[in-house]
Formats: sequence, structure tokens, C-alpha cells
Amino acid sequence: MARPRRSDDTRQLLVEEGAAGFLSNGYHGTGIKQVLDAVGVPKGSFYNYFDSKEGFGQAIIDHHSLCIQRNMADALGPAPDPVTGLRAFFGRQMDEFVASDFTGGCLIANLGAELEGSDILRESLSDAFRTWRDGVAVALREAQGQGLIRVDIDAVELADLLIESWEGAVIRMKLDRSLEPLHKCLRRLLDDYFRP
Repeated sequence: MARPRRSDDTRQLLVEEGAAGFLSNGYHGTGIKQVLDAVGVPKGSFYNYFDSKEGFGQAIIDHHSLCIQRNMADALGPAPDPVTGLRAFFGRQMDEFVASDFTGGCLIANLGAELEGSDILRESLSDAFRTWRDGVAVALREAQGQGLIRVDIDAVELADLLIESWEGAVIRMKLDRSLEPLHKCLRRLLDDYFRP
């Protein structure tokens, strides 16, 4: 039996609404019916767009990963140097945290803590994290070539350190409802430890 034709626009709306739900309420706290109702899609239509809630979760993770890549490219493109571009990228994340009243955080980290039992989603999250890390590493490698970042440590290792520190600072930001942990993370690494 052939599956009904999917509307890519409706699928995208479901993914965006699901991402907002996952960020606010987590994977387990976000009901499919709640997402369908918010988009105005009949309950029986969910399987026209996704095979399962796990498949829906994968689509949301992929969407979030693409948003990170796009936001990074937008921040790095016009920047005078890669370090300034990375600051702009992380600054945009801080703007999003403020806009969400410090309740959202990072979808990858939030789901990573919640979904340790799902191999499929854990692998999707790991891929999304690796893609983010690789984008940061490319910028740091370019900055190394410009003499802005120390060269005695590989750019991938520095990128891991930056993102892992950032994610820890995001947790502290949520607890303190303050951007100061994020500013401190960037100062300690980009302005100090990473410098040549």
C-alpha cells in the first residue's frame, strides 16, 4: 500500500513545533498529540510524516544540527577573523537563551541527558554534536593559521574543550539565570587558554 503524499511544509512545521516542545518539556514530556494540535494536523496523520516518535526525534535533531551549522556560517562569514566569528556565533546563542528567559538551553545537551537509553537517538545526538564540534574546529584551525590561537594543541581537541565547557556553562546559566557563566567560559578559553 502506497503512503499518502507528504507535505514538506507541514512536516517542517511539525519538526519546528516538536523542537520547541522538546526544548521546553523534553522528549518524554512532549506528546505527539500536543505537537499535532499546535500545527493543526489530525492525529491520524502523524505516520504520514514520521515512522515513529524516535523518527520524529531524529528529524528534530537533524533540524537542530542544520540550524547550528547555518548560524555558525552566518556568524563566521562576515567576521573579520574566525575568533570574532565564533564570539558572534556564541553571542547569538546567548541572545536565544535570554529570549527564552533562560529556560531553553541547548537541545543537544538536554536530549543527551534524557535519551541515554535510545541508541538511535543517542547516535543522532552524537552525530549532531560532532558536526557542531567539527565546524568550531574548522574555525579554530583557520585562527591557528592566522596566529590567533595556539598551535600546540590540535584544533579538534580545542573545539571539544570549548563546546564541552560551553555546555557546562549553559547548565550553570540555567541555574543562575545569568549569562555570566557563558561570558566567563568564552573569556577563559578564547581570551586566555587558547591564545598563543
